[in-house]
Amino acid sequence: MTSSTHRLRRTSAAAAILLSAAVACSPADGSASVAVPSPDAEVAGYCKALHKELPEKVIEDVPRRDASPESPYTAAWGDPAIVLRCGIERPAEAIDPDNNAVEVNGVGWVVDDRGDDGIRFISRYREAYVELLVPASYQADAGILVEFAKPVEKSIPKTIDD
Repeated sequence: MTSSTHRLRRTSAAAAILLSAAVACSPADGSASVAVPSPDAEVAGYCKALHKELPEKVIEDVPRRDASPESPYTAAWGDPAIVLRCGIERPAEAIDPDNNAVEVNGVGWVVDDRGDDGIRFISRYREAYVELLVPASYQADAGILVEFAKPVEKSIPKTIDD
């Protein structure tokens, strides 16, 4: 096994731990508990612009809901929560050429099918990284990205460096 394979496995394990921390149980007030990214000022500006453009409903009328703590870097829809986080650190999955990737309406995404835990989508080739976590109960596929492509395209500039 090569050292890069060891690094990738360690990175994957670390990503799994971060994912479990990213979406916790819903607080008593009914909002979705979400780990809030801490982007630098430039990325924060893109994320704030994205937050204003996000849809009120996704996947056949699943309504937007509060995320806790409230932040311009996070958003949630439905129960269980579909969670979006903007301004995450560049994950290894975003640059691995062997990962499953799609382009939807001009926005590139890595598709990380996590089986019973759902799907994790990570934006690619953008000045800010966006993560979308979709629980398996929604039986969603990359088609959900249509609802997020326009807001990402409008709010976050492309980059050639991924």
